[in-house]
Amino acid sequence: MAAISRHADLTSYSSFKLPAHATRLLKLTTLDQLQSEWVSRADTLILGEGSNTVFLSDWPGTVVINQLKGVWHEPLGDGVLVRVAAGESWHPFVKYCLDRGWYGLENLIMIPGSVGAAPMQNIGAYGVELDTCVHTVTAWDRYEQTWCEFDRAACAFGYRDSFFKRGGKDRYIITEVAFHLRTTFHPQTHYPSLNNALTERLGHTDCDPKTLAATIMRLRRHRLPDPGRLANAGSFFQNPIVSSDTHHALKAQWPELPSWRLDHAMGDNAIGAPQFKLSAAWMIETAGLKGARVGDAGVYRHHALVLVNFGHATAEDLRQLIAEIKRAVKDCFGLTLAPEPRLVDGNTASAFDAPASAAEPRSGSS
Repeated sequence: MAAISRHADLTSYSSFKLPAHATRLLKLTTLDQLQSEWVSRADTLILGEGSNTVFLSDWPGTVVINQLKGVWHEPLGDGVLVRVAAGESWHPFVKYCLDRGWYGLENLIMIPGSVGAAPMQNIGAYGVELDTCVHTVTAWDRYEQTWCEFDRAACAFGYRDSFFKRGGKDRYIITEVAFHLRTTFHPQTHYPSLNNALTERLGHTDCDPKTLAATIMRLRRHRLPDPGRLANAGSFFQNPIVSSDTHHALKAQWPELPSWRLDHAMGDNAIGAPQFKLSAAWMIETAGLKGARVGDAGVYRHHALVLVNFGHATAEDLRQLIAEIKRAVKDCFGLTLAPEPRLVDGNTASAFDAPASAAEPRSGSS
């Protein structure tokens, strides 16, 4: 069993870097540690690389950092099944797959965070979402003290959403994700900014895998700040999903509002009437808040969807900035923005809620 650190500084475990401490900190490096009393306690919070978690206060319990490592693969149908431990870093893993000719994740390159956090959030970028490649997710049930395996359907993926953020929130520790990847390359280049970048560079969009990945990395570097230089948690608000009627009304008033029709189910929403995703960044900018600042918390000047810590931001700075943005967007567009990162406040909530609804995994021993 790894040693427990006491009164641990959490600043380096969250990419937004607000000051915070945990009563205890444990680094999870072996599966045996999952049976520790510290893992199953109600006041224990599980973290990966902290790129999607923002601490608004000290944590009055244990923080467990998932650092499980390993990648394994085997043939599966016309492709390959790649199993990867949850503590691996996402970006190096995508590069690892590209180098071996395993395709499907290349549009998601350079997204910060760990592999285990990726299915929780159903990460997505440049027209591709993670759920299209997920085969299974293996997790430890903290409540039942047993192993579970979730297939793609049981994960209940939606837009930046999954079962692990809803009915299974805080109950499961993801230990491994298996991806079904292709061994033939089929570039996904329909996303407008990616399509434009490839066309400007090549004159067409028919590119090889490494060119596609390099183009996406250039786009990300241009628009998003490096967390190592300017602390941030990536996109801070979810793009709103609205009905066809709401979309029509907003476009009538704001013809330039970027929107995308969604032709698939979003989480628990069954396929039926069309829905539309709207650009939260455009709305924030149009509401006049691009570059806005409260103390050392601010809206990034190159991308209004990104909030940044200029060095000494406090939780109160960030709370005020979030409230100001939500109020302005609500006043302009009648919509309430939802934060994308997990905002952790140890003063108001437990990290682990006893399950309100039963999970629907395939269970088994490991």
